[in-house]
Amino acid sequence: MTHVLIVGAGPAGIRAAETLVAAGLCPTVVDEGSRAGGQIYRRPPEGFARPPRTLYGSEADKATRLHDVFDGLVRDRRIAYHPETSVLGLHDGLAQVLGPAGVTSLPYDHLIIATGATDRLAPVPGWQVAGVYSLGAAQIALKAQGVALGRRLVLAGSGPLLTLVAAQLLDAGAEVAAVLDTAPWHAQLWGGMRMALARPFVTLRGLRLRARLGSHYRAGVTLTAIESDGTGPNAIIWRDARGRVQRTECDTVALGWHLRAETVLADLAGARFAWSDTWAQWLPETDETGRAGAGLYLAGDGMSLRGADGAEIGGRLAARACLADLGYPTDTVAQRHDLRRARRMHRFAKGVAKAFPWPSHMVRALPDDTVLCRCEGITASELRAALHMSGCEANRAKSLSRVGMGRCQGRYCQAAGSEVMAAACGAHPAQMGRLRAQPPTRPVTLAALAARTDTQD
Repeated sequence: MTHVLIVGAGPAGIRAAETLVAAGLCPTVVDEGSRAGGQIYRRPPEGFARPPRTLYGSEADKATRLHDVFDGLVRDRRIAYHPETSVLGLHDGLAQVLGPAGVTSLPYDHLIIATGATDRLAPVPGWQVAGVYSLGAAQIALKAQGVALGRRLVLAGSGPLLTLVAAQLLDAGAEVAAVLDTAPWHAQLWGGMRMALARPFVTLRGLRLRARLGSHYRAGVTLTAIESDGTGPNAIIWRDARGRVQRTECDTVALGWHLRAETVLADLAGARFAWSDTWAQWLPETDETGRAGAGLYLAGDGMSLRGADGAEIGGRLAARACLADLGYPTDTVAQRHDLRRARRMHRFAKGVAKAFPWPSHMVRALPDDTVLCRCEGITASELRAALHMSGCEANRAKSLSRVGMGRCQGRYCQAAGSEVMAAACGAHPAQMGRLRAQPPTRPVTLAALAARTDTQD
């Protein structure tokens, strides 16, 4: 019997499961969420009163269709579904997972990884205090619980998510004091033109969201510091595009610079990686369909940052690649159509990256006393001081400074750490190398590991 394991039940994972089921397979789907949908189409708990139009705006119909497709697969027992379950590691055709029943193993012959992406964060002096969140965390609180994370919020960073979360908070009645974008207007203009050529209606929708922010929105800013009274933020200090110092009072700050692909499982599964100058991060190497190796397929933002629509396409492409490798016939017309659409999504994504660049100059100039690694409380000066022994190599610097050794395993600090190291070494961030992934991919107690519910070694 063929065992196909899909990790992730966002847009990519849902479309991959649907495609495999249509071919007669019964895949296993593992997802960390309690309900399928992923981050962009995250569903609130059962009985939550806010309707889809309020939660997802213009994407409500897409979200509802995806939810209905997946719920139907579960209801008809066409898939084996494991919600609230994290994959801790992969080895010899077994996925070690942590779920409500504890730690167990799931066998697989073919693996489709659709783990999506998380916020890409840049340190700001003072960001380690309580009350500073990621943009994704602010959006999760709003979608899942219908609450804003503060009474007076400042959103800062860059990328489409900055505008989207700000608009969603304003629509919900939250007080947004400012939306501070580090991307300068000229970058947004040139990148926006590329976006408009690839997907004009999506670009127009984004401009409409931006217009709703009005005077809250400021472009080309430099974030200087987050002031705190010891219990949380009370203001953010920033410089506007003309270099003038500004101070905005707030009690909550949400940060985010577009996204970073979640690639830990792809690394453990044996995918190869290459540095992307477009996205200023390491991304797995695949063919156009998401094939990353024998029996290994990637889909969605964990492969390439193309957004929710691109993730749906990527899920179908990865599933068809899996079916082709298993000897199943595939719909060549649909395949060609999806490949054309995927290329268009890629052109749009490159426009997004051009419009909202990673603020490398701001990160490289971080003061020595800035906390770089929030998990371990390690400052920029401590990382810089370790370089005379570690040299300019990320894994050695990690072992000596502990940057990237905490609970998040470098998810929050790796990008910034590479920039700080590169500036000190007079090199490119890609020359710093990539932090190696290691199991467990999520924190797990020794008690859970000791009480495994299977007998696999």
